[in-house]
Amino acid sequence: MTSIAATTPPHARHALVFGASGAIGAALLARLLDAGWTVDALSRASRADGPQLRWHTGAFATMPDTLPAQADAIFSCGPLDQFSLWYAEASIDCPRVVAFGSTSDATKQAASDPGERELAMRLRTSGERVFAVAQARGAAVTLLRPTLVYGSGRDRNLSLIVALARRSGVFVLPADARGRRQPVHVDDLAAAAQAAVDAPAAYGQAFALPGGEILDYRAMVTRTLACLQPAPRLLVLPGLLFDAALWAAHRAGRLQGLPPGAVTRMREDLVFDAGPARAAFGYAPRDFRPEPAMFGVD
Repeated sequence: MTSIAATTPPHARHALVFGASGAIGAALLARLLDAGWTVDALSRASRADGPQLRWHTGAFATMPDTLPAQADAIFSCGPLDQFSLWYAEASIDCPRVVAFGSTSDATKQAASDPGERELAMRLRTSGERVFAVAQARGAAVTLLRPTLVYGSGRDRNLSLIVALARRSGVFVLPADARGRRQPVHVDDLAAAAQAAVDAPAAYGQAFALPGGEILDYRAMVTRTLACLQPAPRLLVLPGLLFDAALWAAHRAGRLQGLPPGAVTRMREDLVFDAGPARAAFGYAPRDFRPEPAMFGVD
């Protein structure tokens, strides 16, 4: 393993990044290295070190003992609940923490599915835990809560829709799938974390991170499918016909992985205010302009 000290410029800031091999984490890692940070990053799989980058193999349940004793900032881009438990027990000396949660802590709070309600509660409890531990240690935390994430091809939202539509050549929606959405690109989230770490106005605060454009669910799906070649057909059905088609698709096993409550939420507005993040650290997400590579399509 390469010694990070041998490649560290004088006065370079040092980050510890969890979830660095994930969608948001990979985008953030590239930004930090470009900005001259030295980085210790955690991954379940063994990875090669690079200039100013040292990888540690492990997970929260099997944390390696090679992690640094101190850092200028910790970035958590993985599961908030697991990070919060680690952080509560860790002895690392670090004045700044930026952690990703999700707006699901609000949107799934009253979901019909018990698992989704439990997820919302877990997200809220985990965020509260991180804030409490940081306050006790004199550290400053910022919690970032994205909306519907896309851009890496690894999400379980639009990339799942693309996969289902390409498999059958058609994607079916109910006529009333008009709930408003704000899809947000992973690189805009990485830019937000990079900006927030140096923004005193973000200390001790939580921010929703929506995308730069509000559009209804059907328009979002229409625009997504239109970027593909060939473009799958979007079929819009009246409610009763859609319910019958959905039942048949489930019976045929064609909707494996569709999240619980996803169809219900197609009809609901899930809109958040980007104003506080814009004021605190200049958050400026892009409009929704999908391209095939954003959904893992060559």
